[in-house]
Amino acid sequence: MCAKKRANWSKQKADFQARLGDAGNSLDDLFADVDRRRNEAALRREGELRIKACESKNRYAHLDEAEEALAWCVARGRRGLSIYECPYCGGWHLTSKPRRD
Repeated sequence: MCAKKRANWSKQKADFQARLGDAGNSLDDLFADVDRRRNEAALRREGELRIKACESKNRYAHLDEAEEALAWCVARGRRGLSIYECPYCGGWHLTSKPRRD
């Protein structure tokens, strides 16, 4: 069982348990532990992403505030910045990553 996609992993798990018959019930705890660890890892990654994408940056409540900050940076020679709306806080942040329009 080495599927990386969640749907494939669930299908392989069901096939494996079907082949085991009654012995498969003893593996339920093992699979539950794997699920729990995966969920914890996903929550940890989400928290780390939130810190990187939102909490470590200046937050601007309104788009015009972010545009003023961008103009201030450009006036001082900083190029390549863009503005994006944050999916976490609903505010606006500046980023140096190129836009994907």
